Amino acid sequence: MDKQVLTYSCCIAYLLIYSLMFVHGDKIPKSCSQTPYPHVCSHYMGTANTLSTLDASSFHEMALRVTMDQAIEAHKLVSTMKLDNFNNKFSKLAWDDCLELYEDTVNKLNRSMSSNNPNDRLTWLSASIANQQTCQNGFLDFNLSSHLNYFPDMLSNFSKLISNSLAINHALSLALASSSSLVNGKQTGGRRLLSHGFPEWLSASDRRLLQATGTGPKADIVVAQDGSGNYKTISEGVAAASKRGGGRVVVYVKAGVYKEQVEVTKSMKNLMIFGDGIDATIVTGSKSAQSTTTFRSATFGIAGDGFMARDITFENTAGPQNHQAVALRSGSDHSVFYRCSFKGNQDTLYVYSQRQFYRDCVIYGTVDFIFGDAAVVLQSCNIIMRKSDKRNTVTAQGRTDPNENTGIIIHNSRISGSGSNNFLGRPWQKYSRTVVMKSSIDGSINPAGWAPWSGGFALSTLYYGEYMNSGPGADTSGRVNWPGFHVITSPAEAGKFTVGNFLAGGSWITGTGVPFDSGL
Repeated sequence: MDKQVLTYSCCIAYLLIYSLMFVHGDKIPKSCSQTPYPHVCSHYMGTANTLSTLDASSFHEMALRVTMDQAIEAHKLVSTMKLDNFNNKFSKLAWDDCLELYEDTVNKLNRSMSSNNPNDRLTWLSASIANQQTCQNGFLDFNLSSHLNYFPDMLSNFSKLISNSLAINHALSLALASSSSLVNGKQTGGRRLLSHGFPEWLSASDRRLLQATGTGPKADIVVAQDGSGNYKTISEGVAAASKRGGGRVVVYVKAGVYKEQVEVTKSMKNLMIFGDGIDATIVTGSKSAQSTTTFRSATFGIAGDGFMARDITFENTAGPQNHQAVALRSGSDHSVFYRCSFKGNQDTLYVYSQRQFYRDCVIYGTVDFIFGDAAVVLQSCNIIMRKSDKRNTVTAQGRTDPNENTGIIIHNSRISGSGSNNFLGRPWQKYSRTVVMKSSIDGSINPAGWAPWSGGFALSTLYYGEYMNSGPGADTSGRVNWPGFHVITSPAEAGKFTVGNFLAGGSWITGTGVPFDSGL
């Protein structure tokens, strides 16, 4: 980056932070008035005189502390709600989701308070917002929106506090990113790396796991249906892995069809699952939103950070008539999937939250089959739309706040299908963000490219972009004319959505041994 441009960007970012603190020429603090919900900010964070004594960094820390205090209170309120208000199976299922999600939000905010990395904080605050939305979605899945009236009013204010904290952190991260130091002529982006280029938390042995040849990496636990391993089910193998202390645990799942629902809880960190190849090792289930929430329908659900998978198929066989039916749900930060397959119909791959990377994978589906609110890049993947009597949409990205660092990026991949009632995506939430770049798009994609969700909802607030795609479906001359749609022509603009920039992937994917393209 040119030195003058860097200096200018730095100054602009710091002016943004400064504007959060003071009105022009006055001593009246402007901090709360610059947040999305100023009245909530001032109610919880004190008087004007108190806030006027804080600098930008202190104001940011105070916002996190206040939000954390309210998160603990919110979790307590949800856990002590009168269960007779949720007196049927479906409302109880949705409430169970909320209880877990509010607990996870406490964990995410606690991590945010203990971190000095604004990019990590953006990720965890964005995940906290996803949690609040998902709690509501559980009731909406079952047309039980009236049950949300039983939730205390303060929970609405709590969601607004998270949004305020996110906005404050976003402004701070802009300032820090602009002033980040240059190392060997390259901008570090605020990421502290070891001298060999890998992050501090990664062991040297992890770098080779996903690229091990022959019989694959050395397994700590072996799962085999024929009894030749340590356990016969994946769930048993995962449970055993959770009892092992220390670093990464590798579970090898021999070829076979494993009919089970697997949950990797947030306490199960640095777990790796590998099989004998796509369609050789298959974990399959058939739960759907007809019997449980979309969140709980996942055949394989992951909450523990640092999860890795290789050479395995995740499947949901519920069928298109059963609507939402998830094959895999990942809320694992720094999760990596290499040479995996995801098979389903509606809502196949739930990229729920945090930072995720998919390489050389195959994803099948019909409606909204890659969806969620993670910061995710799918690179060199094969994305296949199955034949359907409905309107097929590849993506439904769920960004609800403009300051979230989330989005679905499809890079150097292939998108194909049959028929012509197929679209690249539709806006599930108001600030939905999806970019398709340098990918092959076949003629099954409708010339309009993108579909609305409902009327004019989100068409001016979303960000949908296409850059240097190829194939008969890549022609943008007939695309939608929404304010939020962009035909990207600038390499600099497209570069914002690369693995290196969007995921800061060089600081963690490198260590997994998975091949990746950091830039365009």
